[in-house]
Amino acid sequence: MKSVLLIGLGRFGKHIAIDLHRLGHQVMGVDKNEERVNEMLPFVTNAQIGDSTNSAFLESMGVRNFDVCFVAIGKDFQSSLETTATLKELGAKLVVSRAASTIHSKFLLRNGADEVIYPEKQVAKWASIRYTSDHILDYIELDATHSIYEITVPKQWVGLSIGNLDIRKRYHINIIGVKQNGRMDLSISSETVLTGSMTMLVLGEYKALQKCFNR
Repeated sequence: MKSVLLIGLGRFGKHIAIDLHRLGHQVMGVDKNEERVNEMLPFVTNAQIGDSTNSAFLESMGVRNFDVCFVAIGKDFQSSLETTATLKELGAKLVVSRAASTIHSKFLLRNGADEVIYPEKQVAKWASIRYTSDHILDYIELDATHSIYEITVPKQWVGLSIGNLDIRKRYHINIIGVKQNGRMDLSISSETVLTGSMTMLVLGEYKALQKCFNR
C-alpha cells in the first residue's frame, strides 16, 4: 500500500483517485474546487480544499511523507508547473505530472517532475494500434519499440501447439501467456494447444507482430 498525494480532481484526477482506491492505496486528494473535492470523498482517505501553488499550503500537508505525488491539473498549465516545482522544492520523493503537449512535458521535467503522464498522446497511440489491427485487443508499452499485446488466436492456429508455430524463431516474438474465460495462464509451454476461445499475450516489436499476423 502506498501513500499518495493527488493534486487536481478534474476528469483525469478523478479516474486516478478511483483506481488508486480500488487498488487499496491511501490517497490525499487536493483541489481548489470544493464541489470536486466533495464528489471524490468516497474514493480518497483524506481531502483538502486549497491552492496547490501556495507553498505554505503544500508544506502543511507534509509532502515528504507521501510515496508518490500526482499533479493532475488539466487546463491551467501555469498552476501545474508551479505546483510541480514547489513539490520538488519541499522534498517530495516522486512527482508525476500531467502534460497536455510535448512542450509542457519538457517544461515539467526541467522544473521538478520525475515522470510525466501524457494521457492524450498515450490514448491516441493505443487507439491507432487497437483499431487498425485485426488481431490486437490491447497492449502495454514497455519501451519505444517493445510491447506486450493481447492477440486473438488466428483461425489457422487453432488446434496447434505453441511449439508447432515456432513464431519466436520465425518472427522474433514470444507467446508469454494465454487468456481464457477471463482467466490468465502464464504457465504455458511448447505443448500448450491453442483454441479459438483463447487470446494470447505476445511480447515483441509492433513491426514483427504485423509481419506475423498480417501475412
